[in-house]
Amino acid sequence: MPSFLKVDASATGRRWVGPSGEEGRLSEAMEQATGLPAPLCRTLVRRGVAPENAESFLSPTLRELLPDPRSLRDMEAAAARFLLAVRSRQRIAVFADYDVDGGSSAALLIVWLRDMGRHATLYVPDRIDEGYGPNETAMAKLAADHDLIICVDCGTLSHGPIAAAKGADVVVLDHHLGGETLPAALAIVNPNRQDETGELAHLCAAAVVFLMLVEAGRQLKGDGVKGPDLMAMLDLVGLATVADVAPLIGVNRALVRQGLAVMARRDRVGLTALADVAGLDTQPTSYHLGFLLGPRVNAGGRIGKADLGARLLATDNAQEARDLADKLDMLNTERREVEAEVRDLALAQAEERGMDAPLVWAAADGWHPGVVGIVAARLKEATNRPAVVIGFDEDIGKGSGRSVSGIDLGAAIQKCAAEGLLIKGGGHKMAAGLTVSREKLEPAMARLAELLDKQGAGALGPSDLRLDGVLMPGAATVELIEMIERAGPFGAGAPAPRFAFPDCQIHFAKEVGKGHLKVTFGDGMGARIDAIAFGAMDGPMGPLLTQHGGARFHLAGRLEVNTWQGRQRPQLRLEDAAPAN
Repeated sequence: MPSFLKVDASATGRRWVGPSGEEGRLSEAMEQATGLPAPLCRTLVRRGVAPENAESFLSPTLRELLPDPRSLRDMEAAAARFLLAVRSRQRIAVFADYDVDGGSSAALLIVWLRDMGRHATLYVPDRIDEGYGPNETAMAKLAADHDLIICVDCGTLSHGPIAAAKGADVVVLDHHLGGETLPAALAIVNPNRQDETGELAHLCAAAVVFLMLVEAGRQLKGDGVKGPDLMAMLDLVGLATVADVAPLIGVNRALVRQGLAVMARRDRVGLTALADVAGLDTQPTSYHLGFLLGPRVNAGGRIGKADLGARLLATDNAQEARDLADKLDMLNTERREVEAEVRDLALAQAEERGMDAPLVWAAADGWHPGVVGIVAARLKEATNRPAVVIGFDEDIGKGSGRSVSGIDLGAAIQKCAAEGLLIKGGGHKMAAGLTVSREKLEPAMARLAELLDKQGAGALGPSDLRLDGVLMPGAATVELIEMIERAGPFGAGAPAPRFAFPDCQIHFAKEVGKGHLKVTFGDGMGARIDAIAFGAMDGPMGPLLTQHGGARFHLAGRLEVNTWQGRQRPQLRLEDAAPAN
């Protein structure tokens, strides 16, 4: 396929790829059949939506998309044991992972139990001292004081720690890749168990917890008892789904769509306080969940006290919420500083090792375990390769990896652990964690690279920039953007449509903030639109556009509505540019 607008090497070094001829024909047919705007039709065609299904796709509902909770193995047993503990006033502990998904999952259970007049003990392991998931010491202590331990967003591979929970029942609600054998828990509900169909593999842990609460509500209703309002808890599920980079397909679309609507009501004091401290003063979107709220919830688990995020999401005390939000915002600022230092060192090391291998990796002493995952994501973005970053404390390294579409990093890391090259490791396709000894670092990374190469990682070229078509500045109205938003929410597995604005005149281009670029451009016939490109001054695009010298450019990016002092205007989230020769 020829490059789009003849852009073979853009300012960021990418080839532009537009819709295929077949996509163009399908878009025209959908436009004629539905009367929807052409840009929206192109977006729907990219999603594989047929004209007769367009309206239902644009209005996803949980009623139509929510799966039967009982389609997951162990679900009935998990819900029944949970309700037994509630009815019998047994002591319940929630053992949660320290990220947004774990915190949201824990908050769902704590809020539900509070609405039922019950209490649960929250336990979140310290990332540095305890590492990911249940450990034998913590589980044994919890078992001594509780009748039921519910592990959320963790536990599927925790054979030893679950065996150590003597005297208590253990229920696991998780989504991480399961092994060939499962721990001896009373119930393990996980769509990524090896004996599951995989049809719900895209669910995050909070969605699994939500389904368990749906099943619990069904069992309560059978006894004539009304449970808490689950729809009001979807803000937590939506936040976790986006922050955990779960693909926004199937029921996940409905969960996030409804979750954003619930969040807009500002009923949950923790999320309201966090939105305020983050400066979020508009209708929340999936972008805000992923880039404003999620990182702040995560900050406690990364470089602070591990349970801060879960406590914020679960609290019903407004003052406590404000205090926790302020603390997390401060920790997030510290996290960014630590991340920047590690990122620069990791990039330099990876470049020296070679950025075109099947696996890009870096390791060093003292790198904070709380930021290695974020830095791995930066390496992945820079190379379009799976990336792993490891921080060593004496002879033990704890690392995190991020993958690209089509490459299952979690399975490869799990295989390395099974072969004894890693102390432990696991995760899912796009993200995974590992622990490795210093002496086995090089052979482990070599074997991991070999496994990833077999999946095709070594043959990946620079990522093309996929575009959904051409727009002119005058056509990019607030009304059109709101129509396109109906095809969302956008995020992992469902990227927002990206449009090219051809042969544009730059009217204004200036650096704003720390390395960001503000641009105003037009078509030369009166229509103009503003654009923002975050971090562009640190790369080639910023200098190119600020020093345009009157030249005209093709500009590409994603449309959004910018709200300022109550006024709404269309804005382009500028991602790339190329001279209009």
